[in-house]
Amino acid sequence: MSSPVFAAERAVRIGRQALEVEARALAELAPRLGDAFAGAVQLMLGCRGRVAVMGMGKSGHVGRKIAATLASTGTPALFVHPAEAAHGDLGMVTPSDVVLALSNSGESDELNAILPVLKRLGVPIVAMTGRPQSSLAAHADIVLDSAVAEEACPLQLAPTASTTAQMALGDALAVALLDTRGFKAEDFARSHPGGALGRKLLTHVRDLMRSGDALPRVAADTGFTDLMREMSAKALGMAVVVDAEDRVQGIFTDGDLRRLVEQGRDLRALSAAEVAHPKPRTVGAEALAVDAADLMEAARITVVLVVDADQRLLGAISINDLMRAKVI
Repeated sequence: MSSPVFAAERAVRIGRQALEVEARALAELAPRLGDAFAGAVQLMLGCRGRVAVMGMGKSGHVGRKIAATLASTGTPALFVHPAEAAHGDLGMVTPSDVVLALSNSGESDELNAILPVLKRLGVPIVAMTGRPQSSLAAHADIVLDSAVAEEACPLQLAPTASTTAQMALGDALAVALLDTRGFKAEDFARSHPGGALGRKLLTHVRDLMRSGDALPRVAADTGFTDLMREMSAKALGMAVVVDAEDRVQGIFTDGDLRRLVEQGRDLRALSAAEVAHPKPRTVGAEALAVDAADLMEAARITVVLVVDADQRLLGAISINDLMRAKVI
């Protein structure tokens, strides 16, 4: 084989043609969704076990992704390799499950070999195939037509548009199931606790707030020098003024200090009550950390106090705490 000669214009043209072919395939797939699609959604919705997704080759790769998408959006699912299923892994599938079998030709030997066994077990089968008259379709309870007019591959050999259609049809199933279940962002977050959305929707203020001795707090009659000592010791850039029952009376921040210095005030003569803002921004301990971040952004502040229903000081959360936890 001779060394290939690269031509930028041709590469871009071929790439665009591939995208156009796949876009047409999806556009032609959408109108074909009807009773069979609704039946597949209803079958999976009523499944007491899991959706067992199967497929060989490229269809298998797509099947793994579909199983993962289903599982992360509220529909328990797993991928079962058809060849391994014929050698023992079929025990992973129970009569309480639903099988979603993918094969563009519908004639995958490995898949067709286990279909009769699945039928004997009484497992409902949803076929996703490009040939509704295939062997796979004949064994299925519901057939989803994923046929495409052509592949994006110029040789019409490599599965391209056909696997894109399978992927999109799998996404359509997952989204329809998600909607029917009333699956919400909070549910998605519980499946993704390590992701950005999980951190935003599962992390509460109580999880990140500083409390106890880490809080800079002073009484109203505390002198300015002692106020500054408390601020410096706790390194939060502020101090909270509280009464005898720990109810918040006000807050004094680094910014307030700068403004006093600019005014030329005699700082040594001032008490904490005289320099503190009487109505600081507060949140509850059960609030989401992302809500505290929104409050900071709206008020252009870097620390929010955490209080209970009686305005007693429970803690404080800073923008640095939120950044360390990757909430923002």
